[in-house]
Formats: sequence, C-alpha cells, structure tokens
Amino acid sequence: MIVPVEAADDPRLADYVQLREVNLRRLLEEEHGLFIAEGDKVIRRAGEAGYEPRSFLLAPRWLDSLADVLAKWPDVPVYVVTEELAEQVTGFHVHRGALASYRRQPPADLGALLDGVRHGRLAIFDDIVDHTNVGAGFRAAAAMGVDAVLVTPTCADPLYRRSVKVSMGTVFQVPWTRLTSWPGDLDVLQDHGFVTAAFALTDDSITLDDLAARRDDKLALIFGTEGHGLKPNVLRRADLTVRIPMAGGVDSLNVASSAAVAFYATRP
Repeated sequence: MIVPVEAADDPRLADYVQLREVNLRRLLEEEHGLFIAEGDKVIRRAGEAGYEPRSFLLAPRWLDSLADVLAKWPDVPVYVVTEELAEQVTGFHVHRGALASYRRQPPADLGALLDGVRHGRLAIFDDIVDHTNVGAGFRAAAAMGVDAVLVTPTCADPLYRRSVKVSMGTVFQVPWTRLTSWPGDLDVLQDHGFVTAAFALTDDSITLDDLAARRDDKLALIFGTEGHGLKPNVLRRADLTVRIPMAGGVDSLNVASSAAVAFYATRP
C-alpha cells in the first residue's frame, strides 16, 4: 500500500523517529515490540526469517527493486519519502534510502534452543554494550556455524538497528535468546552437557589451541564486556578459562575479533 508522505512530523512515521538516539529507541522499540531494518539486503533477510513488517520507509528509487518484497505484504503501508525527509525523521543520512519496521518475535525458550543444537557450538555474549560488536559477533557466529547465541541481561540489543546493520542481517539467521538468570543459567547449559569456556587472561587459563584439541562434543564459548571482560562470578562458574595466544606485545583483541577466532578454531 503506497503512501506518499511529505511532512517529517507525520505521526505515521513514529517508528522511524530519531534512530540514533539509543535510549529513546530502546524505550520505543520495547514498548511497541518492533525493530528497524536498514538497507535492502537486511530488509529481505528479515522477511525471509519470518518477521512481519509493520511498515516500510522508502525513497522512490527502491519501489521497483523491492517490489517482490512489498508484494508479499499488500496491506502494509509503504511510506514513500524523499531522502532529505528521511534524514529529518531519522536524524541521520539514510544513504541506502530503505528502512522497514518489523514486529519482534517472542524470545526463544532456552531449553528448547539447547535441545535443538546441531553442531554442539554456542556463544554467550556477556555485558557487551557496543552494538557494533554485538552485530559483528553475530555475523561471525553465522559464518562459522555456531548453533545459537545467548545474550546476558546487560548485553546490548541484537535487534537494535546498528547491530542488525553490522551483522548484515545474520542476526536473523542465528537462533538466539536473552538469559534471565546470569550466571546461574550456566548450570542449565552444563545440565545439557555443554562444557562452558570463558575467555579471559587468568593464571589458570588454557590456550585456545588446547581447547580446540579437546574436541568437546558440546561447547559454549563465553565472551565478556569490552573494557573489563568477564566478572569473577562468571569465571568461577565456567568449566574452563581460555586465552588466545598473542604476538607482538598485544594483550587482547576486540571482543568480536576474539569471538571470530575462537569460533573458527573450535568449529566441529
């Protein structure tokens, strides 16, 4: 349903207001159960993953190239705006000129998610607050065949626009859920047969090579916040502590880079 819009304060565009204001967006998106997909590829991947659109916000040039996507939802409004108007509404230059608002799905049940793993590999992102790192972590997980990602209560939202964009929509491919009892939920993973491996620089840590050589059938890799890493109560509950050997006087990698290296080294 094509709907031309000419005013930035049109209330029908409320889903797209000030997309760079993280706190504002968190409140709005949680209250209304939505998330924003940016760019044609991400919009397509959200739809392919079964998410239901609330609306589309497109520059005229996208009407033809996304016609097949729009045709699947003939009753969903397609707000057509100039790129200048899109910038006024969103608060930044939407260089791809294509946005969509999608309905969130209920969180996956942890037990069912654990029962459904195929390759025996999980990732846990604990208190990672940078949306870019979360998105990059999901992209690495998808590329390396990780079965699922678990995020802790204080981890940034994987469905925030920036996370989704950096992940290139792979956040829709990898099953994930948010843990509600952390680090207590490690007991649930261990009850399901997972060896839990926390990445940290500690005196008793083993190397990533040592971990890979174990060839554990079920392995959950835990990565902590960008600044201080994993907290002591998490390290105490984990089965193993693991470090990535470094050269050149480097003591650590960016958390998303560490995750990518670890996913590759421990792939089944």
